[in-house]
Amino acid sequence: MKFDVVNTRYEGPKIEEEVLLFWEKNDVFRATLNLSKERPLFTFNEGPPTANGKPGIHHVLARSFKDAFPRYKTMQGYHVPRKAGWDTHGLPVEHEIEKELGIFDKKEIESKIGIAEFTKRCRESVMRYIKDWEKMTERMGFWLGCSPKLLKNILTNTL
Repeated sequence: MKFDVVNTRYEGPKIEEEVLLFWEKNDVFRATLNLSKERPLFTFNEGPPTANGKPGIHHVLARSFKDAFPRYKTMQGYHVPRKAGWDTHGLPVEHEIEKELGIFDKKEIESKIGIAEFTKRCRESVMRYIKDWEKMTERMGFWLGCSPKLLKNILTNTL
């Protein structure tokens, strides 16, 4: 009896690429949703990250926990749609622009650059990091339904 040769070297990045390609090619996330659509609904609202900086390892850890529960409930027989979002407003985003401007007083911001320009810069700052977040989300296998088109609509219509 002859056995196949087994490579004894672990090639993590190669395996990762193969798995991600398989998931994408076969639209595995969408398939899990289609297969479970007649089952009882389980809702899990993901608290979105503030997209005012690059993701770090602590974001991977948090998102791993957020991904574990929907997958577990799916394995228990529930239909678990996921819809991601981005926190594109608030103090973290404003603070980043204040740091860039070197101005931390709201009245000074109003008088020197104006509210419209400040808001425009906040919108632009959020867009800087979206690709990094999407890449991290995909690489860690965190299945969420979020698109750049959705984010652009949020930014252009609600800020």
